[in-house]
Amino acid sequence: MRIPEGKKIYFASDNHLGAPTHAESLPREKKFVAWLDEIKKDAHAIFLLGDLFDFWYEYKRVVPRGFTRTLGKLAEISDGGISIHYFVGNHDLWMNGYFEEELNIPVYHEPKRFEFNGKSFLIGHGDGLGPGDKGYKRMKKVFTNPVAKWLFRWLHPDIGIKLAHYLSVKNKLISGEEDVKFLGEDKEWLIQYCKASLEESHKDYFVFGHRHLPLTHKLNENSSYINLGDWITYFTYAEFDGQNLTLKEYKS
Repeated sequence: MRIPEGKKIYFASDNHLGAPTHAESLPREKKFVAWLDEIKKDAHAIFLLGDLFDFWYEYKRVVPRGFTRTLGKLAEISDGGISIHYFVGNHDLWMNGYFEEELNIPVYHEPKRFEFNGKSFLIGHGDGLGPGDKGYKRMKKVFTNPVAKWLFRWLHPDIGIKLAHYLSVKNKLISGEEDVKFLGEDKEWLIQYCKASLEESHKDYFVFGHRHLPLTHKLNENSSYINLGDWITYFTYAEFDGQNLTLKEYKS
């Protein structure tokens, strides 16, 4: 992807819209929509790296209620010719065609490599990568199992979505205590994942969400890991101007 002069690529992650309640997340949603409205003026592409919703499950003919402002703004931007790319997170694993068909937004279920202006990027949500976190990795296999998804689909949406939302919020209120500070290279699983990936091939930037902590970490002289933070506490995003990737805070 070649970025035209004066254009930029934007990255954001972890809004968890709907948590802990729709009313409490609505001001965050309005702030995010205001940011989208602002960046569309010079955006060449927008990458959303997962957990836009605290829970999202697509029945064949039903999607969760709410998020009208966000979905409408994404449709407007996409219809305007700005490409939007979406990576599923651990709270919205169950996307199944709605974004592609209604919003013309491609959806990725695994990290994907891109090249912008000669710079190599590896982009993904970040859940289940690197060593450790074996409990979550086992749980993710259950959540993504076709039989488990088929069984869940038989629950009436009023029951299924209410139950899943309750469990999502109860499990941890959006972000856990382990996410509030940098743990050091040896305990940061995404850093370990990035370093292992660099042994296979060079990447200039690794861009992930999931961690909820805004973070820029030099892996070596030529490679960096950027975590986007969230739109709950930090309201942070990354901006690539064709040469450099910078982590910024949105202040409305």
